[in-house]
Amino acid sequence: MSVHKYRCGGALLALATILFAFPASAQELSGANTAWILTSTALVLFMTLPGLALFYGGLVQSKNVLSVLMHCFAIACLASVLWLVVVYSLAFDEGSSLVGGLGKVMLSGVSFDALSGDIPESVFFMFQMTFAIITPALIVGAYVERIKFSAVMLISALWLIVVYAPVCHWVWGGGWLAEMGVMDFAGGLVVHATAGTSAVVIVLILGPRAGYPTQLHPPHSPSMTMIGASMLWVGWFGFNAGSALAADGSAGMAMAVTHISAATASLVWIVIEWMKFGKPSLVGVVTGMVAGLATITPASGFVGPIGGLCIGLIGGLVCYWAVGLVKEKLKIDDSLDVFAVHGVGGILGTLAAAVFVTDGFGGAGLADGMTVGSQLGVQATGVVATVAWSAIATMVIVFVVKAICGLRVADDEMEIGLDLSYHGERDYNL
Repeated sequence: MSVHKYRCGGALLALATILFAFPASAQELSGANTAWILTSTALVLFMTLPGLALFYGGLVQSKNVLSVLMHCFAIACLASVLWLVVVYSLAFDEGSSLVGGLGKVMLSGVSFDALSGDIPESVFFMFQMTFAIITPALIVGAYVERIKFSAVMLISALWLIVVYAPVCHWVWGGGWLAEMGVMDFAGGLVVHATAGTSAVVIVLILGPRAGYPTQLHPPHSPSMTMIGASMLWVGWFGFNAGSALAADGSAGMAMAVTHISAATASLVWIVIEWMKFGKPSLVGVVTGMVAGLATITPASGFVGPIGGLCIGLIGGLVCYWAVGLVKEKLKIDDSLDVFAVHGVGGILGTLAAAVFVTDGFGGAGLADGMTVGSQLGVQATGVVATVAWSAIATMVIVFVVKAICGLRVADDEMEIGLDLSYHGERDYNL
């Protein structure tokens, strides 16, 4: 009897050793990965609320700061509900190569124990929701101080359904760009190119602020902008490193190159301002930081430290030039430089990923059968398709909204400020 017990015990011990020695399969929940994506979800939401809201809020006149905060907060609420109702399904449900189906409307069929890879699908749903929240909120920076609140809400709702969901499906939901092998680790196309392109379209139809470009108003609170920018920098680790969807080496390297690119682009912006104006500005250094973050985003999971440094350098230089081109040469009142920083940065980083992913730059390497030239062709195809669809669809959306509720506030409302005229409040009661 004792020998039998010993043999059974030995067999159980061997079985336990086998079970614990091998990693869980792809269809088994990973506690470590789940914990990391839960954390990343909170970090990305933190980017919008309050990071982006404060970043933008500090850059406008004091009489409009609450309207900017209201836009960001209300869009977050609107995007969350729409994501549940239909946008998540259009982005990630199986459908055609152009758009997802309606099988996941209201999270239909997603149970408590349903998995997406090795994390709960509910966690994946929430993580991707935070991207859908921040993308239309980025566009806020282009049209501040002159747009009706009703127009903001209606444009954002239609934009999420018509622009964001299809492009997200193309790239991350198994659509036609994914099948081509496009590289967009965390949103150079899905987030930054869509938002930047749509921002330009909206402001061209909306028109500039009163007195632009001869009468310009300096940011009312650069310190508020810096606080918001710092929150964006911290939250961006969830944005980029979280997009690995695992607590692994890819996430670690994405975090490292994200930080390096942001720091490098900030220094580039300081040097340019110092040489051009004799004084580096706080608003300038944080704008450079955002440019570096936007540019590294699509490449973050594919490149190494050298790539992060080079992309930050290129992003700082090109985005600074783009700001001057849009505002000074083209006279477009993209108020807070959404296209020049996010649009140009996202497009630039998407193209740069094809080069800096290579082994020679310490990257993860190209896919089998791909060369730098062929991958660059895929990346360029993604850029052209994303920009074209975003521009055309946004133009239609804006004209529809203009016909329904109008776009531009009245001149006297603009003079009073949107805080009082549209929300009945003021931020500074002195």
